[in-house]
Amino acid sequence: MTGERLERYTAARIANQVKALGRKITAACQGRRLDVVVMMDRGFVFAADLIRTIDTPVAIHFVRENVRDVEQGGRARREVFFDSREAMAGETGQSKFKGRDILLVDVVLDSGVTQDFVLRRLGEGKPRSLRLAVLLDKISQRRMDLEPDYFGFRTASNVMWTGYGLAASNSLGGNGQDLTAATKGKSKAKRARAKRKK
Repeated sequence: MTGERLERYTAARIANQVKALGRKITAACQGRRLDVVVMMDRGFVFAADLIRTIDTPVAIHFVRENVRDVEQGGRARREVFFDSREAMAGETGQSKFKGRDILLVDVVLDSGVTQDFVLRRLGEGKPRSLRLAVLLDKISQRRMDLEPDYFGFRTASNVMWTGYGLAASNSLGGNGQDLTAATKGKSKAKRARAKRKK
């Protein structure tokens, strides 16, 4: 790909990082039940691998982001809702997470807006502990005062990752076992031409 520099995390390297995260989470739980809340749709591959490395009783819940374009006062705007009835409350409408250990799992932490919102909602249920685990931590464009408790890799924000549950802009590539990132930049030929012009 001209003008792009490819980076890759192999399936073996990802697996080693996921196992390391699982050991840390297991140690923190000390044998207690852990309620894992998975951000769908992109977090499911990472979450599936991660929970199988955690050696403590685990209950799994899902939160799905739902983007809607709405019109208000003659102006169109985009709102983000979360379909999270099961994760946020029980049949009585009361939180079922009171006094429990909760781990929110997503594959990428970038601006932090989405994860911060969900963590705040989960925190309203007064859990015993509330932590965040991500595979990719993109720190340069963080808009919220939020850091993951567990992360696999720190990476720049100007990359588009595909594979391991993350799809490209055409919705393809999410089934790749490796993670591949295309970093936009000048090709060697373009850099050489620019240097000659100076």
